[in-house]
Amino acid sequence: MNAEPNATQWSGSPTRPSLLLHYTPVEAVQSRIRMSQRARLLPRVLQSESVQLQITKILIRESLVQEAFEVRWKSYRHRFVPWIALNLQKNERTLRQVKDRSQDKLVEDEEVFGSLVRLFTELLKNDLKNQSEQLRLLPQSKLNTYTNVQNETHDDPCAVMMNTLGFGIERKRSSLQLAGTGVFVTRGRAPKGSIVAMYPGTIYQADEPIFFQSIKNPFVFRCIDGVLIDGNDRAISKTVYRSCSGRDRFGPFPLSDCSWLTSDPMNPLAVGQYINNCSNEKAANVCYQEYDVPDEFPLELRQYLPNVNYRADNQRPLRCVVLVSLRDINCGEELFSNYYTIVH
Repeated sequence: MNAEPNATQWSGSPTRPSLLLHYTPVEAVQSRIRMSQRARLLPRVLQSESVQLQITKILIRESLVQEAFEVRWKSYRHRFVPWIALNLQKNERTLRQVKDRSQDKLVEDEEVFGSLVRLFTELLKNDLKNQSEQLRLLPQSKLNTYTNVQNETHDDPCAVMMNTLGFGIERKRSSLQLAGTGVFVTRGRAPKGSIVAMYPGTIYQADEPIFFQSIKNPFVFRCIDGVLIDGNDRAISKTVYRSCSGRDRFGPFPLSDCSWLTSDPMNPLAVGQYINNCSNEKAANVCYQEYDVPDEFPLELRQYLPNVNYRADNQRPLRCVVLVSLRDINCGEELFSNYYTIVH
């Protein structure tokens, strides 16, 4: 025969007992009647203007939180490797497949070297008035390379780029909706295989800290070997770059360029972080290519390199990333880049 459970048997968890289960049967019935009465009053309470206002505020707050999360996620997801792995396969036009790191190069390192030296030489010639301290330390044979200038005029860096490479690029509002800033060919025509831009920023090896710099930062570029380039020109990233750049000098010779942090970079190529990714609607016309600066790169021209190592005692060559044109790009076209992936 089943016995009526007592209060001890009805008690809930020993750390959080149920108060209702300690009532006598009469008290329990009365409590349920009171709860039923409150339930009938609930629709009237919800009709109150003050309650409706509170509910509206809660819904708006939740909507704003969700919207803020989506904005942050969109700025972060391109650095989240699982997201990249899942989504790149859905859009084959964003991928350029290579079988080995050495095969990611569309042009040889010697061609990259020649293009950069040619442009940087003309930029230095265009700025002789500010180069006197560095030039007086060069041997006479090299000094003649820069001082034998017929017309000593100071042109806009984009004009120097146009006269040297046959085209010029500038930052403008992107043609993509909600994409913000983009990069366009605004003068001339960029032939296939041209170095059209550089990705500026601080270079971090795989074991170096970048957590705080990466927060809400969509400008962190990951190289194929795990090296990271922080191309953000604001906030803590800007401070870190300026500090590292000021640290690295060879006598009067600066070894990197800080002007890309401003709206008027001395090196007009240093805008690669603002080139948007391609899509199904906008096919890629440029691609990334990694380039390690060799020791023989002219000392006096390193002042135009828009990259610096985070750690001073790094023994590896300075990593740069250039963007190479996949086809002829006409004046007025926006630049769109693609990812590359290693396939086995």
